[in-house]
Amino acid sequence: MGWPLIGNTWSFIRAYKSQNPESFINNLKKRYGKTGIYKTHLFGNASIIVCSAELCRKVLTDDNNFQWGYPISNLILGDVPFDYISSHKRFHRLMTTALNQHQPPSSHLGTIEKIVINTLEEWSKMKEPILFVPEVNKFVFKLIIVILLGSGTDDTQIASMEEYYRKVYYGLHSTPINIPGFPYHRAVQARQVLWNKIRGVLGERRERRCNDPNPNTGIIDFMEKADFEDGRAMNHELLVGLLIGLFIAARETTSRAAIWATIHLHNHPRLLHKAKEEQEEIVKRRPSSQKGLTFTEIKQMKYLSKVIDETLRIGVNVFSIFREAKNETYLNGYLIPQGWKVLVWTSAVHMDPEIYPNPNQFLPSRWD
Repeated sequence: MGWPLIGNTWSFIRAYKSQNPESFINNLKKRYGKTGIYKTHLFGNASIIVCSAELCRKVLTDDNNFQWGYPISNLILGDVPFDYISSHKRFHRLMTTALNQHQPPSSHLGTIEKIVINTLEEWSKMKEPILFVPEVNKFVFKLIIVILLGSGTDDTQIASMEEYYRKVYYGLHSTPINIPGFPYHRAVQARQVLWNKIRGVLGERRERRCNDPNPNTGIIDFMEKADFEDGRAMNHELLVGLLIGLFIAARETTSRAAIWATIHLHNHPRLLHKAKEEQEEIVKRRPSSQKGLTFTEIKQMKYLSKVIDETLRIGVNVFSIFREAKNETYLNGYLIPQGWKVLVWTSAVHMDPEIYPNPNQFLPSRWD
């Protein structure tokens, strides 16, 4: 299980930063065979890795025996009721209720389109080349803030929250060493600043609602009114913690998808041409009276949908989804002690040549 405290963390980091991040899990397979389940020690915790499609599915759907288990989530996200949000079904019900009470997804298209167009225009006016990854991260974070908090949050507040959010996120998967200079320590400090900033934004929103009969609403306004199914009422601290959790879930996947889709299409001109042709055909069919993108047009983007699916498979793999054993339980014949971390290694499934032939090739056609 590696060295004391750090375990196999350094081996994982070396692999993850290399040109072949799957080498970490592949080395386990070579050493112990393709069992689909391995014991290791990562991020300060004794852990079980599951990497077969069957075992990944089993852990993610078993709310009775496994709960949300990011190594330092309690310190990063605060007093959120993890026994509640560890259940995908219950958390999904909470978010679905808020979304249904808010505007339908199609109503956000105009706002999203405007932000994207303005961002692209700003980039085009820059005299120096832009740093693409951080710039995409910034504008995706802005989209998320506008959808969750409404359009009343100004750009200065958004930029400040994004800066501290990045420090929190980098510390989320780090070894929990709370000493100055370590990512975990910086994350704990940034978490408190981020919490205070979000509290301030929520306080300003409440004041505006009192003075403005038609305020710009966000999903947060409906989450504030939600109750947990066990009778617990939503309070200020839980709300802030849930928001940070939503920032992590929404920004990381969305920004990575945008970045990697751009990279893959740039590297495959023929596929880019095909995706561009589809977009041009949709615009040609658009009535002259129509201004902007519609939800119906998005549903017509069949090839782009395949590009996105392939991007999510090959380029947006968050290496693991963290779970924790709530009870002593058996998995594939192995006893998992209570409290042990279970790492659902989804990237191993996505890059398995037995499931996806030529897994390193970007092939949207595999989704035909």
